Amino acid sequence: MPIAPNPLPVCVRGLRKAYSDVVAVDGLDLEVHTGECFGLLGPNGAGKTTTIEICEGLTKADAGTVELLGLNWETGAAELRQRLGVQLQETQLAEKLTVEETLRLFRSFYRRGPAVSAVIGMVQLEEKLKSRVGGLSGGQKQRLALACALVGDPDLLFLDEPTTGLDPQARRQLWDLIERFKTEGRTIILTTHYMDEAERLCERVAVMDHGKVIALGTPKELIASIGADHMVEFAVDGAAALDMASLERLEGVRMARSDNGGYQLHVTVLHRAVPALFDELARRRIPLTELRTHSATLEDVFVSLTGRHLRDE
Repeated sequence: MPIAPNPLPVCVRGLRKAYSDVVAVDGLDLEVHTGECFGLLGPNGAGKTTTIEICEGLTKADAGTVELLGLNWETGAAELRQRLGVQLQETQLAEKLTVEETLRLFRSFYRRGPAVSAVIGMVQLEEKLKSRVGGLSGGQKQRLALACALVGDPDLLFLDEPTTGLDPQARRQLWDLIERFKTEGRTIILTTHYMDEAERLCERVAVMDHGKVIALGTPKELIASIGADHMVEFAVDGAAALDMASLERLEGVRMARSDNGGYQLHVTVLHRAVPALFDELARRRIPLTELRTHSATLEDVFVSLTGRHLRDE
């Protein structure tokens, strides 16, 4: 008799949610595979927070289905609460409790899980073991919130902006923790405003806008989809103006757009496009005031798709 395949950790079909006349999620389909870190990106109002809250069982959908680990919230809520870990963007914890007391309280909610001391070591809060939550820094509170999400040894982990407020070293330590979590076959859904974080951690990324997924793939696939290896950002004297058609005719330039008072070029051949830009500006006697180049990133994909910078939202 054939063995039935393990269910997908996350399977969303036709998800819809409206608030009055505002449609937050509009017929969303989504699948997340076992052992992957799946990134969900989108500006404010894109619907990603509502989608996550429905998956976490915090908000009820108007239509559609959500299956997590082969279960749903209608019939399997008690089991799901045992197998999910959730870190909200802002977690309100009892400020009079110590770090240790807080984690012992959360550990008591679960049938299984590591020792409290082990989880405190994972998030490097050993020195704050007896400190009250109200006296922790923003970054320390963020690490404690992550510890609360990990204390039940979850199979599926939701992380909403997990590194907000952390210094660069603490961010990278958290990245290592997430990588270790993945190697154990666990699954993560991550929302973040840091594009380097999404590129480093996520096997696949979905970009949401207006309640729909508008792009889905690996970070490399999405970056390749804009058809440019490099980006050139520049500004000229405020009295000057350039039309996009003339910029797009430059050698090595695939696309041009105006951006926050300056210009951005999607470039396929950097060493030809930059001299061509210099020649064009010199020919038209337009002074160049700023110039930056970088390899294409997920941020550039996001701007190309939505016309907005993610961290500006």
